[in-house]
Amino acid sequence: MRQTARRLAQVSEYYFSQKLREVRALIQQGHPVIQMGIGSPDLAPAPEVIQALQESLSDPMAHQYQSYQGLPELRSAISEFYQTHYGVLLDADTEVLPLMGSKEGIMHLSMAYLNEGDQVLIPNPGYPTYTSVTRLLGAEPVYYDLTAQNKWLPDFNALAAMDLSRVKIMWLSYPHMPTGAHATASDLQPLVDLAKSRGFLLAMDNPYSFILNDHPMSILSLQGAMEVAVELNSLSKTANMAGWR
Repeated sequence: MRQTARRLAQVSEYYFSQKLREVRALIQQGHPVIQMGIGSPDLAPAPEVIQALQESLSDPMAHQYQSYQGLPELRSAISEFYQTHYGVLLDADTEVLPLMGSKEGIMHLSMAYLNEGDQVLIPNPGYPTYTSVTRLLGAEPVYYDLTAQNKWLPDFNALAAMDLSRVKIMWLSYPHMPTGAHATASDLQPLVDLAKSRGFLLAMDNPYSFILNDHPMSILSLQGAMEVAVELNSLSKTANMAGWR
């Protein structure tokens, strides 16, 4: 009899998959529903973006397999975007990688860094995918609590006092999902320093940096961050292109 991999026993149905099914059932029953879960934009992309997509469809090259690293023009555009908006210099050939979405990046990063028994620091509350992927790979989620009393920021002193010898990745997300809390450079710099001193990867999930935010920031702009941090960004939220994959 065929059996699935043992690792599947470590995970359950994705949280938003379950909730969206429940929401659809409520809507079908005629209940009014205000959705405050998954961050799906309800505005259209800019007209210039839609026009550019339409024009690209007439290019025969657009329908062929692309480079494993993504189009050079796209990588260069991302590099220029980071320099313009965040003041961060990125090498388009070695420090930029287009993805189908942040979930893909979370999975690839975790597969690259985690072995069974390793630990991952995960914010609570936070994006459920961090936990799902960590458990799928046989690693152990270690939650650090974010509280209203601490403005939804990590308790640096509590983190520094922990045994971090098995920690390989620490996940961050600011503006924070789901509270919307912001973090300043001075809030995040101690975490960069901690990652450097303890030898783990600092992974910033940054899809909301331009949403209700007058001062977009990349963690890569902080001193020493390029040595210990990686950042995931997104066209889904910044440009209302969540379905363009």
